[in-house]
Amino acid sequence: MSLALALLRRLAGTALTLLVTSFLVFSSLYLAPGDPVSFLVRGRSPNPAELAAIRRQFGFDQPFLLRYWHWLDAAAHGDFGRSYLFHENVAAVIGARLPASLLLVTVATVLIAVVGIGAGGLGALRRGSRTDGAVLLMVTVGAAIPSFAAAILLRSVFGVKLGWFPTIGNGSGLLDQLHHVLLPAVALSVTFMALVTRVTRSSMIDQLGREHVEVALSRGAPRLAVLRRHVLRNALGPIVTVSGLLVSGMLVSTAIVETAFGMSGIGSLLVQCVDQLDFQVVQALVLLVVAAFVLVNTAVDLLYPLIDPRVARKETR
Repeated sequence: MSLALALLRRLAGTALTLLVTSFLVFSSLYLAPGDPVSFLVRGRSPNPAELAAIRRQFGFDQPFLLRYWHWLDAAAHGDFGRSYLFHENVAAVIGARLPASLLLVTVATVLIAVVGIGAGGLGALRRGSRTDGAVLLMVTVGAAIPSFAAAILLRSVFGVKLGWFPTIGNGSGLLDQLHHVLLPAVALSVTFMALVTRVTRSSMIDQLGREHVEVALSRGAPRLAVLRRHVLRNALGPIVTVSGLLVSGMLVSTAIVETAFGMSGIGSLLVQCVDQLDFQVVQALVLLVVAAFVLVNTAVDLLYPLIDPRVARKETR
């Protein structure tokens, strides 16, 4: 029962966070300098009657809270209004770009998990050796390279000079899309891989020094079984927590990488709509990113008791 109550509290906190975020996102239109209507009539000089008609059409003549309630109700049903720039439904505009960004984030997440956890575990098991030194060097260099610098370097070397990978576009068909997305995924995940490697190495070194691990190894227990059951499993807590934060934040970082590689995803769409002041799309994208961040971290919180039973016991007290 206590665990169920803890679950309900977390879900209620998630819902409240999304509600507050939606209010702040909607308010951003009014926090921007100038009259919101002026963004809709750029380059024209409409007369007062036309301005009044535009205000009625987009609901700017209604009270702020009433407009927010109508927007929130529509957003809950997947209707974020009509794009000023594309003259289409916002959900359709985002839906056309979302698969490319999801594929990019998915490939980057796989790279982070495989390389980050693998390299961190290898460094922990070979602590003090040349292998560990190479891992630490990789972590230092990777953490110091921003996404835009990695994108430029990878595109110049592997795309332009060697010609191994395409440097622009999304591709068509799954295999061609994976071919197009690999370089952007590496550029997106370099810094995140370094951070996960560092956390994995530190966490596993801490677990390797625990008394019960040393006792199990001294009694002749199979090394792989000890590493899997007592070291890696107990080290997964901080690894999953950090990985969840990084993965949920990657949707924001896609803006830089997608722009550098000419990809048509929600990151490049966000840059374009901010530049063109298409607030309807910007509001929906910001809300989408925040919702992804909150939901991923909520999922990590819910998975934590399964990873570490000690957390579940504490929550049931």
